[in-house]
Amino acid sequence: MSIESRLQELGLVLPPPPALPPGTVLPFAPVRVVGRRALISGHGPVLPDGRLWAQPGRVGDGVSLDDAREAARLTGLSILTSLKRELGSLDRVSAWVRAFGMVTSAPGFQAMPAVINGFSDLILAVYGPERGQHARSAIGVAELPFGIAVEIEAEVEID
Repeated sequence: MSIESRLQELGLVLPPPPALPPGTVLPFAPVRVVGRRALISGHGPVLPDGRLWAQPGRVGDGVSLDDAREAARLTGLSILTSLKRELGSLDRVSAWVRAFGMVTSAPGFQAMPAVINGFSDLILAVYGPERGQHARSAIGVAELPFGIAVEIEAEVEID
C-alpha cells in the first residue's frame, strides 16, 4: 500500500507549509538530501490552515500533556508535508532513522518522551514497524521559536 493510500485510510490530511510570521527568514532548507539520507530541519506543529499551533505557557504549566502530544502529532504531519515537497513521494522513504524532540517544559515536568510519542505513534501508524521504527531522544527546553510547544528534527533513509 502506498503511503498516500495509508494516510487516506487513517483519515490524515497533510497541512500546507507553515505560514511564518511576517519578516521571518529561514536561511536553510526544511529538508536537505545528502546521498541516501534526508535530513529534516526542526519543524513545529502546523494546523490544517497553515497556522503554527501555539498556546501560552509551557507543557506542565498552561499546556496539557494531551495538547502537547497532539502538537507532536501535528509536527509529524508538517514533517511529512516537507518530505513530500522535497522527495516528490513519501514512498521514497525506506526507513525512519532518528528523531530528536524538544518540548517547552515547565520546571519539574519530566514527561517529554510521552509528548514526543505523539510524533512516533504517527510515524509508526503511517509507515509500519519495519520502515517507521526510529531511534529517538526527547528533551525539555525553556523556550522554542514562535511560542510553539514542540519542535522535532529527524533523519530518514531514502530510495
